[in-house]
Amino acid sequence: MSSRILIVEDDRTLAKNLATSLSRHGHEVENAFRGDQALQLMSSFLPDLILLDMGLPDMHGLTLLAQLRERQAQVAVIVITGSGSERLAVDAMKAGAEDYLSKPVVLRELSLLVDKTLQSRSQARALDYYHTRQAEVSGLGKILGQSAPVQALREEIRVLVAQEAGLQDEPPATVLITGESGTGKELVARAFHFEGPRRVHPFVELNCATLPDNLIEAELFGHEKGAFTGATARRTGLVDAANGGTLFLDEIGEMAFPLQAKLLTLLESRRVRPVGSTRDHTVDVRIIAATNQDLPARVTEGKFREDLFYRLRVINLTLPPLRDRNGDIALLAEAFITQLGQRYRRTCSLSAEALSKLEHYPWPGNVRELRNTLEQAVLRSQSPEIQADDLILAKLPHAQSPAAEAVPTSLNLIEHETRLIRLALERSGGNVTRAAEMLGLSRDTLRYRLNKYQLGEHSD
Repeated sequence: MSSRILIVEDDRTLAKNLATSLSRHGHEVENAFRGDQALQLMSSFLPDLILLDMGLPDMHGLTLLAQLRERQAQVAVIVITGSGSERLAVDAMKAGAEDYLSKPVVLRELSLLVDKTLQSRSQARALDYYHTRQAEVSGLGKILGQSAPVQALREEIRVLVAQEAGLQDEPPATVLITGESGTGKELVARAFHFEGPRRVHPFVELNCATLPDNLIEAELFGHEKGAFTGATARRTGLVDAANGGTLFLDEIGEMAFPLQAKLLTLLESRRVRPVGSTRDHTVDVRIIAATNQDLPARVTEGKFREDLFYRLRVINLTLPPLRDRNGDIALLAEAFITQLGQRYRRTCSLSAEALSKLEHYPWPGNVRELRNTLEQAVLRSQSPEIQADDLILAKLPHAQSPAAEAVPTSLNLIEHETRLIRLALERSGGNVTRAAEMLGLSRDTLRYRLNKYQLGEHSD
């Protein structure tokens, strides 16, 4: 790892030896024999690392350390002390130095320490950059829309985040985000994290539907070596990885019933025990969960713990479906077209007919379906202006016949819901899973509605 290193050492022989050794390892090196020379070189040389002797002739090492840090806060510093000056080295590390070396300096130890310090500082810079980029793409400003439901959602998040910022040592409230598939639940979870006081700490996510039940526990809580077949080494879980920050559990309704009890214990005690361990430890983690399922219905069916449901929904945010966001389709479409144009290096726009087609479609897949549709159109379109024919929209059950497309004269919600369910079942040949996909619902939610409206037995 080649870097710029400034050696601040008044012993010219030692300084020359250190510079020669570091240069042989590919580093660019400059020497300063006094504190004032070091300060002058800071602005022109811009070092990545400083080797700083504490015993300079013109100023105390701690005084110089403070001034160097003031001019370049991110520079790494290793102090060099004389024999018996360990206390001074400790004071220097409290003042911001990364490490120290005692004279006489062993060149091999110097090389190893320099490499370790530079690598650590590089990782820290990368992490800072990651957090900065994450915050840029994850704040409230990324929740696009001017419709009343979206404005109300942003304001609710803003108020809740402000209240959380006033907490001291109190654990933050859990958040449950509900809404149909594709409404942007992960985006809201990220906004909640990156707008709040935990934004400098990790945002860790797990989709509870993507892993087998027997692996989720180890993934969440970690495991000891030999805890189960294949556990060849100790592994830290996602809960510990999110310590100080946020753990986002997507598709929480899919979590196995036995594991729900362990999650409840974590929420109530803030303690976690890795699989195969006999000891637990405290963690400071905020839990945000999300689901497109009807959790009260799953509680009634005995598939979700009632106590966990109430523990999760201390704060409940319900996301509006795209069809209820009057006026937002054009705004979202413009934003997606711009993003996709940059991605595929194309300049695109929507024709009036294409926009009208988007605005008259019910979007069962919500914002995710809108973005996917536009991405496909950007790739298909032969001209800069996307035409209506470039938009491939799903043929929904209620769009298959004139009767289904007619404007309803009744405002009875149950009648229209049962009508749509029957149409979806008819088009899917009675298959609940395919009908649920057509309606933008989970299979369990559709099953609940079939039982609720006594619509008979159907295959999965």
